[in-house]
Amino acid sequence: MTDTPIDEMTFEAALAELEQVVTRLERGDVPLEDSITLYERGAKLKAHCEARLQAAQMRVEAIRLAEDGSPNGSEPFSP
Repeated sequence: MTDTPIDEMTFEAALAELEQVVTRLERGDVPLEDSITLYERGAKLKAHCEARLQAAQMRVEAIRLAEDGSPNGSEPFSP
């Protein structure tokens, strides 16, 4: 687990930390207060990962395809 602000994390870093959070919670050996803190961080990490995936999906969808299905340029990405 890191002290890195979630909004500064890459998708990969956030996903890796989320996996650590889930593992610790599943073990069940974390005190209640720590479990609550972990759960809250995990929820924020999950939301961050979902937002990153959605942004990536929009970028991919902006790729234009030619009639034969091959990439034929892209549209500007605008959130």
